Amino acid sequence: MSTGMYQSPMEVAVYQLHNFSISFFSSLLGGDVVSVKLDNSASGASVVAIDNKIEQAMDLVKNHLMYAVREEVEVLKEQIKELLEKNSQLERENSLLKTLASPEQLEKFQSRLPAEVLCPEEQSPGVAAPAQHSGASAV
Repeated sequence: MSTGMYQSPMEVAVYQLHNFSISFFSSLLGGDVVSVKLDNSASGASVVAIDNKIEQAMDLVKNHLMYAVREEVEVLKEQIKELLEKNSQLERENSLLKTLASPEQLEKFQSRLPAEVLCPEEQSPGVAAPAQHSGASAV
């Protein structure tokens, strides 16, 4: 469609904005481009129609993102649950091993560990603990 049939720069701008917005949101959602023809005699109604289409497209994007975020939250909750269970199991194993180990074995084991593992609170304030990243993908 040519922009030559529009009488004012405002109508041309609205037409171009409409085409950009609908094409952009449609490409995001993988859908077909929705077309709205602007009528010179009812430019106010056309603007409302365009606004409605843009709002609908934005609602679709919002719904898609909310769904994707909810899915990701569920995955992360499950990972947290599994990690808490594993941590609890390892703490129980550690406690059991400490009770079964002789004092000599404990001393030998602790001498092998770096100082940061034995006393993490004594680290210098300028040294930050390394950040951990789960590797889970975003939306």
